[in-house]
Amino acid sequence: MSTTDTTLTEAEILLAQPRGFCAGVDRAIEIVERAIKLHGSPIYVRHEIVHNAYVVEDLRKKGAIFIEQLEEVPAGNTVIFSAHGVSKTVRAEAESRGLRVYDATCPLVTKVHIEVAKMRQEGFDIVMIGHKGHPEVEGTMGQAGEGMYLVEDIDDVQKLSLEDPERIAFVTQTTLSVDDAAEIIAALKAKYPEIREPKKQDICYATQNRQDAVKFMAPQCDVVIVVGSPNSSNSNRLREVAEKRGIPSYMVDSPDQIDPAWIVGKRRIGVTAGASAPEVLAQAVIARLRELGVRNVRALEGIEENIAFPLPRGLGLPA
Repeated sequence: MSTTDTTLTEAEILLAQPRGFCAGVDRAIEIVERAIKLHGSPIYVRHEIVHNAYVVEDLRKKGAIFIEQLEEVPAGNTVIFSAHGVSKTVRAEAESRGLRVYDATCPLVTKVHIEVAKMRQEGFDIVMIGHKGHPEVEGTMGQAGEGMYLVEDIDDVQKLSLEDPERIAFVTQTTLSVDDAAEIIAALKAKYPEIREPKKQDICYATQNRQDAVKFMAPQCDVVIVVGSPNSSNSNRLREVAEKRGIPSYMVDSPDQIDPAWIVGKRRIGVTAGASAPEVLAQAVIARLRELGVRNVRALEGIEENIAFPLPRGLGLPA
């Protein structure tokens, strides 16, 4: 397609608000960068600090080494737990090996961990709504040795067989589709009317806000492009939110993944970014769309986020 396509010069990009980094991701990245400055490289990070290939590669260049098992960390070194959180077993292993630990678990994930511990202490079985194999789910399920059950959909709810229907509670992965989670919660409440729910929903503010922004943007668009990595749960949910509204939607990890055919004849192109995708990538996608002939960019109205989470103790940098 020619970069001077006259149909695209009349098209416009609609930018979702909010998009991109959330406070938990900002905090996690800063923890890694500060640890490298304080202790020098290498700094070991258990699992990808956040699910974004650009961020991981950038930190790798600065001196981070990403590992999946703590046994890969040499004795006496520093390890950082990713924003997704870890099980009690992983924490105990790090302590037993004498590793210096910085915990980059998102505080909103930690909130769910605390809920799980409290409810298990009170004798509740806990149903977790989430995606099997996701590190956040593994970390949360690992807060209790037993009495936890994972459901991914309504079919899983129907298969549940719990002993005491009056001593059941549920928690959710923080990056789920708000709408999908609501359907599963409704099924749980129908099956177990006495089920206890969190005092405040577990799906995080950033996930909610970004999905709401896409719900607002998508009906105004002919196509939606989500900036995010394939293993990013919240980015995948943004694409699904747009698709469920009948809008062709694509997810890209970098601007060179954009297929020019996606935007041929389109008048309005929606762009958003998952909570783990940096704004520099969103801007690179916009630049690529401009190269393809789109001239106008319009930022939509939306929530302005002003949340910041404190860093762990011991990460203050010397003057």
